[in-house]
Amino acid sequence: MSQGPSLPIDITGIQHLLPHRYPFLLVDRVVEFERNRRVLCYKNVSANEQFFQGHFPGKPVMPGVLVIEALAQAGGVLSHLSKDMDCTGRLSYLVKVDKARFSRMVVPGDRLELEVEIRRAIRNMTLYAGSARVDGREVACAEILCAEVQG
Repeated sequence: MSQGPSLPIDITGIQHLLPHRYPFLLVDRVVEFERNRRVLCYKNVSANEQFFQGHFPGKPVMPGVLVIEALAQAGGVLSHLSKDMDCTGRLSYLVKVDKARFSRMVVPGDRLELEVEIRRAIRNMTLYAGSARVDGREVACAEILCAEVQG
């Protein structure tokens, strides 16, 4: 049984775990990991993010769907780290989002804390519970179902 990854995992390590790339890679660092249980990742929200150009000019707010996507990507990191593998030849697709709630806006300068737990894993399907926080205060949460397929 392996010891697990050396933490923190930086963007280079994350790129071995996820197929996403700029501008859609929404996880910057992995700081905590418990195999088959949970992960804590960071997403640094910069004023230079492409989506701020239109959402909303003069009042930049990170779209809620991208906060949910960041949680789903953190779930992918958790699953791949738990299986001791990179993403080569594997893709995870978002199948379902339940109980999504948005309680605060995410703006430039925020650091999203993406905490994701595995609720259930059956064959190629994994149900995650995710919570996104800024400065320790929840900004969004959701249950996310993903399916992993051979790419």
